[in-house]
Amino acid sequence: MFYKKTVFFLFSFFLAQSAFSQQLDIQGHRGARGLLPENTIPAFIRALEEGVTTLELDVVITKDKQVVISHEPYMSADICSKPNGEAVSKSEAHELNIYRMTYEEVASFDCGSRGNARFPQQEQMKVAKPLLREMIRTVENYLKKNNLPPVMYNIELKSSPKGDGISHPQVSEFADLVQQVIAQELPESRYTIQCFDFRVLKYYHEKYPRVTLVALVSNARRVEATVETLGFTPAIYSPNHTFLRKKDVELSHSLGMKVVPWTVNDRERMEKLVEWGVDGIITDYPDRAKGL
Repeated sequence: MFYKKTVFFLFSFFLAQSAFSQQLDIQGHRGARGLLPENTIPAFIRALEEGVTTLELDVVITKDKQVVISHEPYMSADICSKPNGEAVSKSEAHELNIYRMTYEEVASFDCGSRGNARFPQQEQMKVAKPLLREMIRTVENYLKKNNLPPVMYNIELKSSPKGDGISHPQVSEFADLVQQVIAQELPESRYTIQCFDFRVLKYYHEKYPRVTLVALVSNARRVEATVETLGFTPAIYSPNHTFLRKKDVELSHSLGMKVVPWTVNDRERMEKLVEWGVDGIITDYPDRAKGL
């Protein structure tokens, strides 16, 4: 009888451990872009309220070397208004280059009151682009105050070869500025670094080998090509979900990579990807991913 009970206990224990290890990572894209202004502190807090396990975000650099959360390295004509309240026009958007502005200037722009035409459910509010440090501290205080478990931060450096010295620093300086902030605020187990610009991932791999890296892929480049181009196997393969195939998931897993596709907003598609065995999902609507 004792033997049977022991066997049952061990089976139950390992089953529970297996289920825990396979927990789906729900990442709030730019916080919760479908619900609140993207890449803002209110959006990140809302994502926490919706139960995400990871906050996905983008960072750029200002003239005074501050790390700011923003998808574009300029003031977007789609969502931002100038300090005088006028909407940023498409003709002037790229001239409002964040890398040529101090953070004080950046903070004077409102990137939430106009909403976003692509996301009609998004609540409109006056809000500025936050500093990375400010956002992390606010989130950590919120988690502690509400007795919530730790979350991950998936941080994308908005780097490109064409932007070197124009919309951001050179790769080494960009990465070092970001890493300096993160290292002061978070343990290595609480964040990942992602980028489409593989130069950034290669630099991190050499200088910060303990940091978990995510290879972002926006086209049909397959798993093998991604690894070959990088020259090493990243921890996570993160493709545009429309290009992902079940056999890509299987191959990635065989190589030791997790798979976290972006940006999935349709519940049926989410369920299909989970069926394929993905390890996480990046979504603008974390509320739609509940129960997966």
